[in-house]
Amino acid sequence: MDSTEYDVVIIGGGIIGLSTAMQLLRDKFPGWKIAVVEKDEELATHQTGHNSGVIHSGIYYRPDSHKAQFCVAGKQRLLQFCDENEIEYEKCGKVIVASDESELGRLDDLYERGVANGVQGLEKIGPERLKEIEPHVSGVAALWAPTTGIIDYRKVAMAYAMHFQQAGGDIFTGSPVNAITKSHGELLLETDRGAIRTKHVINCAGLYADRVATMMSEQIDVRIIPFRGEYYTLRDESHHLVSGLIYPVPDPRFPFLGVHYTRNIKGYVEAGPNAVLAFSREGYRKSNVDLSESWATMSYGGFWKMTRKHWKTGISEMNRSYRKSVFVNDLQKLIPEISAADLASGGSGVRAQAVDTRGFILDDFRIIRGREAVHVLNAPSPGATSSLAIGEHIAGLAAESFGEHG
Repeated sequence: MDSTEYDVVIIGGGIIGLSTAMQLLRDKFPGWKIAVVEKDEELATHQTGHNSGVIHSGIYYRPDSHKAQFCVAGKQRLLQFCDENEIEYEKCGKVIVASDESELGRLDDLYERGVANGVQGLEKIGPERLKEIEPHVSGVAALWAPTTGIIDYRKVAMAYAMHFQQAGGDIFTGSPVNAITKSHGELLLETDRGAIRTKHVINCAGLYADRVATMMSEQIDVRIIPFRGEYYTLRDESHHLVSGLIYPVPDPRFPFLGVHYTRNIKGYVEAGPNAVLAFSREGYRKSNVDLSESWATMSYGGFWKMTRKHWKTGISEMNRSYRKSVFVNDLQKLIPEISAADLASGGSGVRAQAVDTRGFILDDFRIIRGREAVHVLNAPSPGATSSLAIGEHIAGLAAESFGEHG
């Protein structure tokens, strides 16, 4: 493309970038010229395309957090959007299982959080009711969340893209942003397919969000550390072991939910994921190693501070990654009759986890703004479930920051 000028360019064609673009053009600035720039040839290929497809209900999150606020409202809006756009989803329900009495206190805490967050239908249940819902699961108690569901988030993202383009927005794929410079009061985005001029930027670059912020000389206190989540899939003859979604009680010290079972909208059942350090921002396989990206992680002081805090968990996750027997043992805590023979190799995803300079793993959204840009530096799960609520929030921040400079 030749040098093209826009009022706003959204960097990143994942579900949050596309939701933001759609709502910014449709609801805030229908007269503005807005574009989405995506580095890959297709939209929504990374965190959007590799997640487990769960429609979260809002149980886990602190009531005063962005996660809680966005998830409950975002879920209802998502389901309405899917109904209006004929996108398939299923409310299969979810159990969070306490395997022994030591987890009952944490289970009670989750129940209180869920109620405080307005999760509908949440129920404490005992072993008998648990067996009715998930006959093969073993536990002393559980939470039953009947409104939790499953969906294909790539289809949702593509619907956002369609509405954005129908409203007059432009999408450029295969256009990684290599540099951002300021020239004559505008921002010049250098891409592989030419230069794009814009007055404002919204950074929804996911795994590369910190790099984009750095390109714009933002002073940020976080670095994206990629964590790979690896899955097995249940063989067809073992699908009967799982009716819906089966989760353990999570460890509150770590922002991952532990290995669990997910019935997928595409018809298969996944078991996982673990959470291991990836040696590339797109390190979907153990063999994916990028030396420069690995050095960027290893040379970051916050990484080593995080490692000192969580080294035992890290070693445990690595052990589970390389030893199927350990993975199976953890899965058996939920379904005792599961065996290695029930599991086939599955896919993986890479989570863009922001870690600050003190070594803290950010467990909530981190969005910063300036006069020329809004940067989404951390958008963890339930980002996809909350995509409409988050997109509306980002579009609102952009309207406040950019409106008078349009």
